[in-house]
Amino acid sequence: MKYLIAFFVSMVPLVELRGALPIALASGIPTLEAYIICIVGNMLPVPVIFFFARKVLEWGKDKPVIGGFFTFCLEKGHKGGEKLKATAGRGLFVALLLFVGIPLPGTGAWTGTLAASILDMDFKSSVIAVMLGVVLAGVIMGSGTLLLMQGISFFG
Repeated sequence: MKYLIAFFVSMVPLVELRGALPIALASGIPTLEAYIICIVGNMLPVPVIFFFARKVLEWGKDKPVIGGFFTFCLEKGHKGGEKLKATAGRGLFVALLLFVGIPLPGTGAWTGTLAASILDMDFKSSVIAVMLGVVLAGVIMGSGTLLLMQGISFFG
């Protein structure tokens, strides 16, 4: 059950691997298994986001009930894309990788993939950059979680 929880939490927007990996490690899932489960779960929605999210969000932005949320998501993707473009220049691949990889709120695979779609990056480059970013975020979050758990067991 804890494997499924980690897998599905890693698919949730805004939480993604950054929240799922600490949950997985704290629940006792072995480190390598936790990484694999969380990376696969975080990457699974990427193709759907890349090919369909922008279209669905643009369709729904003026609808009565969902319009506000869809507009928020589009604006988040546009802002992420503009930030990437401004800082990256020709190094958009590396900028996308770092945008996804540095675990700050709102900079995960979902936002990065939407930004790549909005910027019309090619699918293969986008997926590779996002995957490497997810791995980087996993290394950062996993290291921090394991150090924290080690510290707690040392003092506790």
